[in-house]
Amino acid sequence: MLVFEMRYEESMAMLKGIVHFERSHRIWETFHDDEGRAEFDPRWIRSREWKGIISRHTTPEFAKTCKELGIALVDLNDSPVIPGVPKIRPDNRGLGHLAAEHFLERGFRSFAFCGYSNCEWATERRDGFSEALRLAGREGEVYDITHSENPLPAWDTRNLASLGVWLGSLPRPTAVVACNDYRAQQVVYAAHHVGLQVPEDVAVLGINNDTVRCELTTPQLSSVVTNGFQAGYHAAECLARLMSGRPVESMDQRIEGLGVVARHSTDITAIDDKTVAAALAFIREQACRGISVDEVLKHAFTSRSLLEKKFRRFIGRSPQAEIRRVQVSRIRQLLVETDFPLKEIADLTGFEHVEYLCVVFKRITGEPPGSYRKRMQVWQQR
Repeated sequence: MLVFEMRYEESMAMLKGIVHFERSHRIWETFHDDEGRAEFDPRWIRSREWKGIISRHTTPEFAKTCKELGIALVDLNDSPVIPGVPKIRPDNRGLGHLAAEHFLERGFRSFAFCGYSNCEWATERRDGFSEALRLAGREGEVYDITHSENPLPAWDTRNLASLGVWLGSLPRPTAVVACNDYRAQQVVYAAHHVGLQVPEDVAVLGINNDTVRCELTTPQLSSVVTNGFQAGYHAAECLARLMSGRPVESMDQRIEGLGVVARHSTDITAIDDKTVAAALAFIREQACRGISVDEVLKHAFTSRSLLEKKFRRFIGRSPQAEIRRVQVSRIRQLLVETDFPLKEIADLTGFEHVEYLCVVFKRITGEPPGSYRKRMQVWQQR
């Protein structure tokens, strides 16, 4: 029997991953503790003979109770490891890399990170962001504050003054990555508070892709997507191993992110060359229609040799390589988020033949689309 304690909207993808594993294996009778009684009332846990628990709000005290009762426990909380308890959490450094790469690809030269100094997950994301910039020969500013358990609302002016002063001191345009979408929302409000335009003066990118928060912010927030589905699937897989007496593969398993959902808050290309900027915008909007480099040339009003030269200079690859990069990014998303067959994915990403899609995907990613879909543990075709 499994008791599962998880209450927040951000955890729905994890629940789906757990359900997918359970449906595939048919091994549990499952209870979803949506009221969070297990977190606050130890007596409730002791009231039934639970065999295993997956928890999103694990504390040392809760882990101790489970150990005393002989209950297998898997932790999905993005906090320091509790000795003896397997943890599944995001690859935070990798998420920071994805955030930096999103802005590097858009030609930004000024970068900054806004986070929390007392949260391990936030500092890991900051360090990944800074590492990716260093690998590209860049540096970024950092503005960290101490996170409070009871923070003021994002729009509260007491939150905005010092943050706004810091934003105002940055060159324009600057690419700002926030440690999560809540912090990114604060950055947007602070920018507005001091008269800065988003994304023209400050482009803002969050992490977690909390869809409601991102789409209710003005302008809508771009965000790095975590893979909650895979985290939930692996947590269930790990619990099954514990309950059968088998060892787990890792006590701290990190789940890589899925990429970036681009919305209006980063809808800008910070490249001084108008020809390259126009070509990039056209490619990002039309690549999945199956465009050719000739169509890009017509849109940018330039010659092939000149555009090739400028692309190599500003973004480090050819126009054709950029078209393929955008297509493959979309293929990855469709493989993870849908159960579409490859023929449909090919139609949606501008490939006339599935076989050619597979060749391009493997050349760029190093593995076939089918293997990628299986590895990411998402909705496979039934």
